[in-house]
Amino acid sequence: MLQDYQLLRIPGPTPIPPSVQQAMMKPMTGHREQDTKDLLKRVQPRLKKVFGTDEDVVIIAGSGTSGLEAAVVNTVAAGDEVLVIVTGSFGERFTEICKAYHLHVHTLHYEWGKALIPEEVASVLAANPSIKAVFATYCETSTGVINPIEELAATIKQSSEALVIIDGVSCVGAVETKLDEWGIDICVTGSQKALMLPPGLCFIAASKKAWNIIETNQQPRFYLDLRKYHHTSLEFSTPFTPALSLLYGLEQSLSLLELEGLSQVYRRHQMMKQMTRAAFKSLGIPLLTTDMFASPTVTAIIPDGDEPDALRKVLKQDFGIVLAGGQNKLKGKIFRIGHMGYCTPADILQIISCIEIGLFKIGTIQETGFGVMAAQQAYLQGESI
Repeated sequence: MLQDYQLLRIPGPTPIPPSVQQAMMKPMTGHREQDTKDLLKRVQPRLKKVFGTDEDVVIIAGSGTSGLEAAVVNTVAAGDEVLVIVTGSFGERFTEICKAYHLHVHTLHYEWGKALIPEEVASVLAANPSIKAVFATYCETSTGVINPIEELAATIKQSSEALVIIDGVSCVGAVETKLDEWGIDICVTGSQKALMLPPGLCFIAASKKAWNIIETNQQPRFYLDLRKYHHTSLEFSTPFTPALSLLYGLEQSLSLLELEGLSQVYRRHQMMKQMTRAAFKSLGIPLLTTDMFASPTVTAIIPDGDEPDALRKVLKQDFGIVLAGGQNKLKGKIFRIGHMGYCTPADILQIISCIEIGLFKIGTIQETGFGVMAAQQAYLQGESI
């Protein structure tokens, strides 16, 4: 195998388009110079369409988790009651962040692989009227579940004054997101997923209601103080040193999304989901979640025994393909295929073909080709719609 070849098919970081890589190679400039202000002036307004909002979107030099922590520390204070909806590993991360800031945390747990049920959230809010914020995950990366965020936000608005705070790290930019229309108060995403960049940037969109609370919240914070980012963004600047190379890449990645058209971007991701799921159904290998709540950006598969890790080992050794394993309670029990960002149906056909060879080599299947055929049929059926 070619030694420097590697194909990432994990749910982040994702492959980077060549034009984005080239954009990030631009020479450094002073981050307080006019060139950087001009860059932010070009980039900031274009993020609004990705989030489906007319409000400003702030950019932080940090990981997606820094954005989740910022969403907590800027909206509530020690002793406040919050609700965290846990449908997997990243719901648990929200819980850990909230507890670190000494919040009174209510949790609503779901079996991993299942989606949240808005009516059950309403019941918790009715029983605990002091809850100030509800935290939920749009795409639960650890399980491949896409949660019904539009319905969740509507339910919360009908039954509570609590803020609706969403982790959209592994899907915003790949699935429809309408912060204003749906009534989401805060949504967070990161650079290394559907936005086709390396790790290092997070983006936070907030409603007018959320900004009002952020401005008056007495919780101490410094680097993650969203007030600073919001105020400086109005002047096309940042409160601290920005990740300048990533901002150049962001400009190009937004251009790619706009050139394709967001509606087509969402359709492409739906197509790749359908192709992937059709392939494993044809092979008789179980999927972790149902079709209704399957994420367009990552698919979790649950073969028998020790097969997940054995398969991943073969694929990396033979083809340089990197798939993701399971996290926490699913470690060693599943493998996950990332299909977001710089990924096309052609990539899915390649991955399924190689996975079939891997499954044959570890003895899971006796014949190859059925998965690829099913993925091809799913593509043709999708094209005809």
